[in-house]
Amino acid sequence: MSVQRKIIHIDCDCFFAAVEMRDRPEWRGIPLAVGGQPGQRGVIATCNYEARRFGVRSAMPSSLALRQCPQLLIVPPDFARYRDASLAVHAIYQRYTALIEPLSLDEAYLDVSGQPHCQGSASLMAQAIRDAIRSEVGITASAGIAPNKFLAKIASDWRKPDGQFLVRPDEVAEFVRVLPVEKIWGVGEVTASKLRHQGFYTCGDLQQLPLADMLRRFGKLGKTLYELSRGQDSRAVEPERERKSVSVEETYTRDLPDLASCEAELPGLLATLAQRLERTGSPRFRGLTVKIKFADFTQTTVECSGHSLDAANYCQLLHTGYARGGKAVRLLGVGVRLQETDPAMQQLELPLQYRQPPG
Repeated sequence: MSVQRKIIHIDCDCFFAAVEMRDRPEWRGIPLAVGGQPGQRGVIATCNYEARRFGVRSAMPSSLALRQCPQLLIVPPDFARYRDASLAVHAIYQRYTALIEPLSLDEAYLDVSGQPHCQGSASLMAQAIRDAIRSEVGITASAGIAPNKFLAKIASDWRKPDGQFLVRPDEVAEFVRVLPVEKIWGVGEVTASKLRHQGFYTCGDLQQLPLADMLRRFGKLGKTLYELSRGQDSRAVEPERERKSVSVEETYTRDLPDLASCEAELPGLLATLAQRLERTGSPRFRGLTVKIKFADFTQTTVECSGHSLDAANYCQLLHTGYARGGKAVRLLGVGVRLQETDPAMQQLELPLQYRQPPG
């Protein structure tokens, strides 16, 4: 008989800011963010919950964050301290299982199936891990416990901050039935809007369609929608997973009509890419990429070598890629190719900004 999978998703609460408040207790209780300064086209990497009450959020330009919350304290990142804290948290995970899949410095999946700790209870293990993170590392973490990765990640948001939520196997059907479609992995704002336009607001709504209809309506995304809307996820926790690239992309509700409108979208995309790189530990990279999908669904990807988020280089890649289609654009993406030699353990202290092209 196969062992019922028990997956824990751990997410440290406002990680960078939490480390700063741990080391500078006088910053507790005030709106605090880690990021670049407004005069340097900085962006917010993360912020504490006091700042979030004012609408401050990750990837927001620092200048806008200060307009939202004039008393906001923005401090520069210290990735060496964040890495040390992350390693300390990871060491706690290893007491409970070897099946650990880090997603970033502050987030990981753990497969504790069949483990003897805490009488085999995944909930008690999650609580013990969170207690150890609090007492030994000095920060808090939230956890989700479920039979698979998809549900565990959703559950970890349920009781944030500093809480945990359990989805038992016999509760999966009822839990997913009422989930909004935007909670489904891979469903972004544009896809969610299209689903709602067709009358699908919850996973329960999607469950009314058989697989054949899903595939006919949504193509290869249909199989993912069919399975996840039913709480099915067979992905294993992968300890040796090696990330080869980091990227962000945006599908636009209205097509971008020309090259100038595409250029106008670059700063926001690069700011989001910088924030994502920081959340994954600022790995070293060796190449820059731009992806373009045109209105007729043809697409192209252009890349060049590079070791910094230089907007001038991205702009040149955009020009090259756009010339291949020369028509309206429905999707833009920017990314980096990571170094091939142990990228997760190498630090590049990227500033929370990107270089503006001259002129």
